[in-house]
Amino acid sequence: MACDAPAPAGGATTAVRAELPPPGPWLRRLRPGPVRPVAGRVVCFPHAGGGAGTYRPLATAVAAAARAADTRPYETLAVQYPGRHDRIAEARLETLSELAAGAHQALRPLLDRPLTLLGHSMGALVAYETARLLERDGTPPAHLVVSGAWAPDRVPGGTVHLRDDDAVVDEIRRIQGTDPRLLADRGVLAPALPVVRSDYKAVETYRHRPGPPLTTPVTALVGDSDPLVGVDQAAAWRDRTTAAFRLRTFPGGDHFYLNRHWPEVAEHLVGTGLADGRGTGQPAARSQPAARSR
Repeated sequence: MACDAPAPAGGATTAVRAELPPPGPWLRRLRPGPVRPVAGRVVCFPHAGGGAGTYRPLATAVAAAARAADTRPYETLAVQYPGRHDRIAEARLETLSELAAGAHQALRPLLDRPLTLLGHSMGALVAYETARLLERDGTPPAHLVVSGAWAPDRVPGGTVHLRDDDAVVDEIRRIQGTDPRLLADRGVLAPALPVVRSDYKAVETYRHRPGPPLTTPVTALVGDSDPLVGVDQAAAWRDRTTAAFRLRTFPGGDHFYLNRHWPEVAEHLVGTGLADGRGTGQPAARSQPAARSR
């Protein structure tokens, strides 16, 4: 969890193929739409304080991974939560269930292609709750990838959202997810702190609702030096699915390890074969030890 600097204007999000439906207020298309029909869609859920633009590097990596695997292209989108960036005028939502409900409604028109849901930290929990809603509808996603996140029934709670601004900034600094220069500039930081506080509240007050495990394959990614989420906590996601489960740890990786490993993350979205259910990669059996990054 950390705050996300405003995304630069322009860039890959400005061109959209005419044949693709507009993504609506909850979704941002991170690259121009492919000319050919897509093999599937990757939908990304940001961490606490983050926005859709966080995942622009991943969209580039997904496109490269699809080319390397010689598959049809994938469309990469990201969820934009209310109350930040271009939705700053909207009321912030302070429960994960509300965030998941909004994302669920936004994804319903996109079910003509397999969906892979990817979430980091808080975003992993929102993605999981969204997957539960999709399964309830009888339209489960093809793959859920959770990054740097506690299993839903192990979220520890906390009091960061109740602390003063200095203490919130200290927590952001501790998990090393934000440029220290931004943390030192209170003029830049001030508009972001209410968003961070609301997101921490959503996570720290979250309580997992009992229910059947998913039927969706799950991949859990985690850095082995993550100060928030231990490898054993990430491994506990195996109990949240009856389908294939894979755990990958990144040696030396902190909570935001993925900023240095976008290509490897993209491989889990495209190259594993889980994303569209027809690839040649075989997911690790539930009883096998976790694969480690090279």
